[in-house]
Amino acid sequence: MSETKSKFLEVYSVLKSELLNDPAFEFTDDSRQWVERMLDYNVPGGKLNRGLSVVDSYKLLQGRQLTDDEVFLACVLGWCIEWLQAYFLVLDDIMDNSHTRRGQPCWFRVPKVGMIAANDGVILRNQIPRILKNHFKGKPYYVDLLELFNEVEFQTASGQMIDLITTIEGEKDLSKYSLPLHRRIVQYKTAYYSFYLPVACALLMAGENLDNHTSVKDILVQMGIYFQVQDDYLDCFGDPQVIGKIGTDIEDFKCSWLVVKALEICNEEQKKTLYGNYGKANPANVAKVKALYKDLDLQGVFLEYESKSYETLVSSIEAHPSKAVQAVLKSFLGKIYKRQK
Repeated sequence: MSETKSKFLEVYSVLKSELLNDPAFEFTDDSRQWVERMLDYNVPGGKLNRGLSVVDSYKLLQGRQLTDDEVFLACVLGWCIEWLQAYFLVLDDIMDNSHTRRGQPCWFRVPKVGMIAANDGVILRNQIPRILKNHFKGKPYYVDLLELFNEVEFQTASGQMIDLITTIEGEKDLSKYSLPLHRRIVQYKTAYYSFYLPVACALLMAGENLDNHTSVKDILVQMGIYFQVQDDYLDCFGDPQVIGKIGTDIEDFKCSWLVVKALEICNEEQKKTLYGNYGKANPANVAKVKALYKDLDLQGVFLEYESKSYETLVSSIEAHPSKAVQAVLKSFLGKIYKRQK
């Protein structure tokens, strides 16, 4: 495990202990145990990429070794993003009626949890301002941090809404799926909180005004869209052993980049095949869609999209006046370009 990651995990224990002793609420042994189990189950289990990238980005912006205190505060902001992610996932899994998450049952599927998970999601969300108050109140950028988290949460929830209302049961209509819709869902549901938020946190810590960095936001949103297109591609063509999950976008009638591209390039006969088989759980239907994707050479179309996106991103990054900001953006791009999982 890298030094940053083990330091990062130490900070989780500190934050958890503060929250379990929050003076605003009188915990009983039962309630404290419940919250602790809920946190351990939902917050630290992922790859922690979003949280760790706050620390990496801040280091690159400062261009020097960080003090222990600076590392600690960057880790705290990183964990706030992981808390936000946990809150979204706990509630998303209920909405999607999912079964597993990160290789274990979804929290609401755990015996005796059930719909208490909805309130646990609300608690996770409310712990973020508690953490920010404990560690950043008095900092000149405190209000900016609160506003940033509120705005990104609003954008993400609104992206989730577009996604949910596009796939309403009984209204499955492929004709409304298009590249602009796919882009809108991804931009709001994923790109802001996964790509922009970590860098925005680092910029605020470095004393920057976010209004002066709209080009950074635009580049990170583009990167987030590219990341999701990769995700859509891997859902169908990735190796489940490598990505750690079995893709279900076809069965779930998802507005995936693959189906949008297929609709763009297929002939009438192929369109009939798509309409007749997309969004059906039967493996035979799924196989027909996958065969159609192969006939349309969507793997080739994706590879072309990937190299074009990479070129565009690199030239946008290199046009940025600050070498430190360029380094942050290039480090993000390097982590995701040609990824297999």
